[in-house]
Amino acid sequence: MRIRYKVWIEKEGETLLSYGKYLILKEVEKTGSIRKAAQNLKIPYKKAHSYIKLTEERFGKKLFIRKKGMGTVLTDEGKKLLQTYERILEKFEGTLKELEEGFKKPEDG
Repeated sequence: MRIRYKVWIEKEGETLLSYGKYLILKEVEKTGSIRKAAQNLKIPYKKAHSYIKLTEERFGKKLFIRKKGMGTVLTDEGKKLLQTYERILEKFEGTLKELEEGFKKPEDG
């Protein structure tokens, strides 16, 4: 038996950050480019860009700044948002492991 879950952060009843958007933000942080991030994640550039823009609008703060010669860089607020989401995911993963261990049958090992 497997337990599944989805985690997202809402602001005023609207999705602020879901796992898919989190992956886009992490990939942009890693590559320094929305275009490269979209390519790596195999999604259209327009979709990645619109997700970032929507998240910034709902968050009310810029997540990235574009620096000449450095590419696209996370702002401090963007870093905090990603760190918050990562802490939430870690807590869910820990809880999931505990629950799965509690539901294991003796023959499941």
